[in-house]
Amino acid sequence: MSAVAETILNTNTLPQPILRLIPTEKIKVREHNGIIHLIPFKEKPIQSSCPLLGLYSNGKLTVEKHLAWSREDKELENS
Repeated sequence: MSAVAETILNTNTLPQPILRLIPTEKIKVREHNGIIHLIPFKEKPIQSSCPLLGLYSNGKLTVEKHLAWSREDKELENS
């Protein structure tokens, strides 16, 4: 049984004909038994980049703040 080797690369390191086929900025390169796979790779969003992710653990948006935003939205709609 052969080991699987993986690495993540920026797609700009690829030749143009292959680059056109990959819709992401990064790819996972996997080699197994002499076969090389290029897999489009999307990174998970960084939790701090979206305040709405704060409703989950380790987030910055509290339930109270979310409810306050909802009240403000309703007040603006009723104005």
